[in-house]
Amino acid sequence: MGKHYMGMYIAKRILLMFLTLFIIMTMCFILVKLLPLPAVKEMGRDINLVLAKREKMGYNKPIMVQYFLFWKNILTEWDWGVGEQMYEGLVVWDVMIDKLPYTVLVNLYSILIAIPIGLAFGIFAALKKNKWQDHLISTLVMVFISVPSYVYAFIVQYFLCFKAGWFKLTMPSVSELGGTLLSGRVFVALIPAILSLGFGVVANLTRYTRAELSEVLTGDYMLLARTKGLTKAQAISRHAMRNAMVVILPMIISDFIGILGGSLIIENIFGIPGVGNLYINSINVRDYNFFMAMSVFYTFIGLASGIVMDVSYGLIDPRIRMGSKK
Repeated sequence: MGKHYMGMYIAKRILLMFLTLFIIMTMCFILVKLLPLPAVKEMGRDINLVLAKREKMGYNKPIMVQYFLFWKNILTEWDWGVGEQMYEGLVVWDVMIDKLPYTVLVNLYSILIAIPIGLAFGIFAALKKNKWQDHLISTLVMVFISVPSYVYAFIVQYFLCFKAGWFKLTMPSVSELGGTLLSGRVFVALIPAILSLGFGVVANLTRYTRAELSEVLTGDYMLLARTKGLTKAQAISRHAMRNAMVVILPMIISDFIGILGGSLIIENIFGIPGVGNLYINSINVRDYNFFMAMSVFYTFIGLASGIVMDVSYGLIDPRIRMGSKK
């Protein structure tokens, strides 16, 4: 019965996710179309392609007709249009796929490096609760959480890029680095952005781990585990961390989505050619097709992460049954 309730819950959440996505995208489409239509740049041989795409998407028709054609082209042909104000004449979907790996890499590197550091600091603070080490870590955590990631970006740029000269102020292209996207040189070039995104994640994870583990360590079952002969380390690893992870793991997922949104600005600051930079530029120049495609991408990621977070509770703790009426 538990699996049945979980399946029904997931199906319901997925349906609600697509309904919410549809409502949000309807609002975005109508509002952005109310802005003045930007003039098409002269693009030589590409101008005919853009004009043909505009005609296909019904730019000269009422907004609701344009909206119908927008979804029709996506659902029947997976056609998101072509760039008009940037990447003129290039297919929007192809440009997104080309830039997506940069965004995924910088966010994955940030979260994978931040998780063990944040967990380690959180566990250490919980074990040293109310001692000077705990007070020091808690104070630093509040300082780092209070500072936005773009402030860290400017600090990193000034001290590590400008003063120390260890890194470039903006990321060179992969061809200039002489390697592939997964090469060590690209990783080194991404370090300033990784640090800027990672500081806040480490602080947030440290705070949650310390709070949850401190509460778990005072539970009666921990005393029972010790009386059964388990060492302190065994009791923490087998019981305390498992119970604490019920809250910590969904928070990690939330942090990943958080830095995915934060990387919009970080990519722009460090010149990383990812989809975050693409989204910001599409808003600045009012490229409708890129704006709508990127809005769908980020909205879908945010909504899907909510489902993953909720389901993770039941996977970590079998006692939790999503969708059950009991």
